[in-house]
Amino acid sequence: MLRKPQVKAIEQSTNEEANMRLQQLRYVIAVAEAGSINAVAHTLFVSQSSLSVAIKELEAEMGISIFNRSSRGISLTSEGVEFLSYARQVVEQADLLQSRYAGDRTSASRRLSVSSQHYAFAVNAFIDFVSEHDDGSCEFTLRETRTADVIEDVRGFRSDLGILYLGTSNERALQRRFDEAGLTFTSLFKARPHVFVHEGHPLARLGTVRVKDLARWPRYTFEQGPQSSLFYSEEPLSTLPHERRIVASDRATMTSLLRDYEGFLVSTGVRSDEMYSGIVSLPLETDEVMNVGYVVHSERRLSELARTYIKKLNALIVGFDDQSVLVPSKGALRDR
Repeated sequence: MLRKPQVKAIEQSTNEEANMRLQQLRYVIAVAEAGSINAVAHTLFVSQSSLSVAIKELEAEMGISIFNRSSRGISLTSEGVEFLSYARQVVEQADLLQSRYAGDRTSASRRLSVSSQHYAFAVNAFIDFVSEHDDGSCEFTLRETRTADVIEDVRGFRSDLGILYLGTSNERALQRRFDEAGLTFTSLFKARPHVFVHEGHPLARLGTVRVKDLARWPRYTFEQGPQSSLFYSEEPLSTLPHERRIVASDRATMTSLLRDYEGFLVSTGVRSDEMYSGIVSLPLETDEVMNVGYVVHSERRLSELARTYIKKLNALIVGFDDQSVLVPSKGALRDR
C-alpha cells in the first residue's frame, strides 16, 4: 500500500535534484559572464552566501575548481572554461526540451532557427520567409556567426540548420568535424571565388582578377576566434598574397570597409544589390571551387518551416541569372 507514495516521493526528489542542478549551472554561467558573485546575487535577488554555497557544492560534486577566487574578484580556471562550455550546452538543451514539450505544442512547432556564415542570400531568403509567416505565434532566429559556432549550434540543437561552405582546402577537415558532430551536409550551389571591392577601386577596372593583382591590397576576413584553424575560415584561399589582413566580426562592418577603403574580400560572387550598393564582385583566376550548402543534425527531422526556408534558398539560387558565378546543385534544380 505504501509503494505508490514512495515512488512519488522518489520522483519528486529526483525532479528537485535535477532542477537544483540546472539552477547551479545557471548560476555558474551567470557568474562567469558577470565576473562577480555579488553582481549576480543582486540581479537574481538571491543572497550572496546562497549563491556561493550553490557553486561550491557543485564544484565539490564535480571534483573541480570552476572559479579562481581572490580579493580582486573571480575568474574561471582552465577546468572552469571547459566546464562552462558543457554547462551552456546542458542548459540550452534543457530550455529547448522545456519549450518544445512542456509548453504550448502549437507554438513550439512554429519556430525556426538558422545559423549561417555571412551570406547575403541567406539573409534575403530569411526575410522572404519571415514576410510570409507574419504570425505572432511564430519565433524565428537567424544567427550570422563563426564557422565553429554554426557547427556547434546545429550539433547542440540550438539551430535547425547551418549554412556554410566547403572548399578544396577545408573539405576533408570539416567533413570529419561534421561526422563527429552527427551532421549531414547538403550542397546548394557551387561557385568560383570572387573578389569584392568598391566600384571605384583600381581592381574594379579589371575584368578578371589574378592572384598577383591582390598582393598590394589589404585583405578583409571574418573573425573566427583565436582558437580556430584556417579550416574554419569563411574565405577560400587563405594563403593569397595581400598587403595586410583586417578582421571584422559582422557583415555591416565588412560592408563599410568594402565601401570606404581599399581592401578586398574573397567570397562567392552571389551578391545583393540592396546590401552591397557601391560594391562590385570580380571573378578570381583560380581553380578553387566553393561548395555552399547547409548542415542538419542526422538525428533530427527537419520541420516544415525548415523545409520552407530551404525552398526559399533554392529559389534564390535558381533565380540567380548569372551561371558564370554559380551553378545550382541538383537539389536546388529539383525544387524549381
